[in-house]
Amino acid sequence: MAEVVLFHHVQGLTPGVVAFADELRAAGHTVHTPDLFDGRTFDSLDEGAEFAGQVGFGEIAARGVRAADPLPRDVVYAGFSLGALPAQKLAQTRPGARGALLMHACVPVSEFGAAWPEQVPVQVHAMEDDPFFTEDADAARALVAEAPAAELFLYPGDRHLFADRSLPSHDAEAAGLLTRRAVAFLGSVDGGTRA
Repeated sequence: MAEVVLFHHVQGLTPGVVAFADELRAAGHTVHTPDLFDGRTFDSLDEGAEFAGQVGFGEIAARGVRAADPLPRDVVYAGFSLGALPAQKLAQTRPGARGALLMHACVPVSEFGAAWPEQVPVQVHAMEDDPFFTEDADAARALVAEAPAAELFLYPGDRHLFADRSLPSHDAEAAGLLTRRAVAFLGSVDGGTRA
């Protein structure tokens, strides 16, 4: 089965992120959930964003890279919102990536100074009217146009962290579909050729 590094969102390593990881584990995958906030969680997006701003988004991405350093290179990188930043950076720049799952966010491929690796499949998941995803939507569409094995899944609604069951923004139907698609994606990359 696939090995996954799952990075949390701006509210921290919440019970909902852990629950998502547990669902992937229940499907037979190994999932690592590094805590980029050193145990801190936040009750709101604003509080988490303020903390992330103080730490620095570049530093958070660097923490993600450091967290992945001791792990095998042939993993799938996954991230919720802010966590998509280190996930996307690693998938683009660390040789050996098996795939990427970017949930609630996507940044322009040029952000990391490298084209998307042709051999690395990627899925982007977000709600179509999520105000936090508005700018990211263009980056996601460009990624799908550029990468041979890229898919963009847009769900009805306007919630941001809809896949985190511990938050009020959770949408059970959309989250269930995202999870099923993620499990199928992990199953497809598990048997693929290593990059």
